[in-house]
Amino acid sequence: MPRPAFSRSLLAPRHWPAWIGVGALHLIARLPRPALMALGRLLGAIVQRFPSPRRHIAETNIALCFPELDADARAALVNAHLRDIGLMMVEFALGWMGTDRAVANVPVTFEGLEHLEDAHTQGRGVLLVGGHFSHLELCGRLVSRQIGIAGMYRRMDSAAFEWAVLRARLSYANAMFEKDDIRGTVKYLRNGGILWYAPDQDMRSKDSVFVPFFGVPAATITATHHLARLGNAVVIPFFHRRLPGDAGYALRLGAPLADLPSTDVLDDTARVNTCIEQMAREAPEQYLWVHKRFKTRPEGLPAVY
Repeated sequence: MPRPAFSRSLLAPRHWPAWIGVGALHLIARLPRPALMALGRLLGAIVQRFPSPRRHIAETNIALCFPELDADARAALVNAHLRDIGLMMVEFALGWMGTDRAVANVPVTFEGLEHLEDAHTQGRGVLLVGGHFSHLELCGRLVSRQIGIAGMYRRMDSAAFEWAVLRARLSYANAMFEKDDIRGTVKYLRNGGILWYAPDQDMRSKDSVFVPFFGVPAATITATHHLARLGNAVVIPFFHRRLPGDAGYALRLGAPLADLPSTDVLDDTARVNTCIEQMAREAPEQYLWVHKRFKTRPEGLPAVY
């Protein structure tokens, strides 16, 4: 997939704030890794202390998903997650704008490649199903050093940021498909491609169903079932987490989800949510709790945000 062409319209003054942001990301990505992580922790400390509506969202989500925790434990998890947002900022910068040498120096372990080899032997494409974690973009780049992958994404509101980030992603991904490009995605899978996909956000889509996520009814898109069926693809869970200190990242491919797709779209979608819940439980502070995961509610249930 070719990188996006540059348009002179992107130089208009209304795009200058976005270009300043892009420049800042480039500068951050050039920091030595110890300095980069120290900056992330500093930003996290600021995020934790700065009043924001996102704190309320995180508190609500964590209270819904971890009812077994007492008030002190929930507050500690909220604070840990808000501190993690600072690391997310610098990890996005490194994942998008870091040099190949800088990314190659990131410590990482990788398990489960044999599952991809089995799918390749069967002549099938692969859906790598993951979740929205703070280190999502960086781990996408790290896994691309081991295997050729494509991704699905939602177009950004800023045209300048969209150009810069898509260009950056296409420097290491085989392709990037917009979320509505079902035809291109299915063709890629049918040709044996590997697609990384995170279906764990409330998209308010007509193709959503309510299935449990941490025991709470969550509007979840059914695209995993449909893409696996139309693309003749194996569905493999993709676990990734940041290790303590500066030990790097652990990336793991789980065993393929047996008999998925089945004839039951509701059951398939629930199984995917169960996998993502398992991922979140492994590193709960690193999951994106500031997203309004439960903004769409079943009829008769009150709003929670």
